[in-house]
Amino acid sequence: MMANPITITLIEQAMVKALTYENQVRDVYREACGLTKDPIGLKIFGVLAEEEQSHVDYLEAKLEALRSSGEVVAGELRTALPSPEVIRAGIAALRSELTPVADRETEQSLLLKAVSMEKETSDFYHAMVRELPPEGQAFFRPFLAIEDGHVVIVQAELDSVTGLGFWFDYQEFDLEAG
Repeated sequence: MMANPITITLIEQAMVKALTYENQVRDVYREACGLTKDPIGLKIFGVLAEEEQSHVDYLEAKLEALRSSGEVVAGELRTALPSPEVIRAGIAALRSELTPVADRETEQSLLLKAVSMEKETSDFYHAMVRELPPEGQAFFRPFLAIEDGHVVIVQAELDSVTGLGFWFDYQEFDLEAG
């Protein structure tokens, strides 16, 4: 869709910033793959690193197309992950099968870093959909469910590693309840 020059500039700036977020969160997952000893954590971090790299590739291609044609062209943004609702249901069903993680401190540190980056990235996309002109909103909208799903997965893994009586930020038990 052809947009006016101001809109093009705003969307281009948003794409560049999105690339910064996507590269940072991808690098967090790549680092985590090299440090984790937990096979489940390794699989989760690996899938998410690949997913974030696909976002980088997508954004780079769309940014190049925008710069050469002056048009905002949204394509299909694919994900290997189901919706956040499906993720929540699946993790809840598997909850009883989770085994303790041997190196909780490393895993917890990696997951805290990842969930923080995912929330920041998700917040960025939500802001773009609220603040950009319609062409930009349409371009960034597909990122919302994907990034929200990433937050859900990483938070669930963090909850399972910490084992502090919380699941998806809800307290499972209360030590003070009588």
